[in-house]
Amino acid sequence: MHEVVVFLGPSCDRETARAILDADYRPPAKRGDITRAAEDGARIIGLIDGVFFQDCAVAHREVLAALRAGVRVVGASSMGALRAAELDSLGMEGVGEIYRAYREGRLVADDEVALLFDPETFIPLSEPLVNIRATIQQALEYNVIGADAARGLLEAARGLYFPDRTYDAVVEAAEGKADPEDLARFLAFAGEHAVDRKREDALLALEYIGDIRGKH
Repeated sequence: MHEVVVFLGPSCDRETARAILDADYRPPAKRGDITRAAEDGARIIGLIDGVFFQDCAVAHREVLAALRAGVRVVGASSMGALRAAELDSLGMEGVGEIYRAYREGRLVADDEVALLFDPETFIPLSEPLVNIRATIQQALEYNVIGADAARGLLEAARGLYFPDRTYDAVVEAAEGKADPEDLARFLAFAGEHAVDRKREDALLALEYIGDIRGKH
């Protein structure tokens, strides 16, 4: 039995994850899974991905029970970032930009990190808003689009239901709110340079867990 259990789905592929951290990788966590991991003997639990709306989400109390039992619980990227922002004062450890954004109140809604994914392969079928935000910001910084287009695109993205968010859908929803040439440039930019903030944070969390395991 691994002393490290990591709940991972669409935020990062398993092959990449295993190259960074040897662990017992389990599918996105739902209610009860943290409790089971602790009962299975995990000393460190990495909560990266979890279910949001299709099942009961990870409960605060099961994280707190694991912490009380001496298990280190690290959160990042998705459901893990949300729970860590809520529970870090009680001992959960948060890692990455998304966690910090929730912690500081720059992100508030759960649907910032929610996405639709294939339940068999965990391949993302929609784009989480937190990634779209970062890609819009990068396009703005690189002068691919202007400030008006950035505002129009973000407004369009926020207005879409989370499973419907793709770059094509966002650009389509932004038509009439921004210069068509800006929209076309943004779509091309997103195709080549989309920012995957969730993946970046998942990788940071795996490295962090590897470091703390080394000190255990």
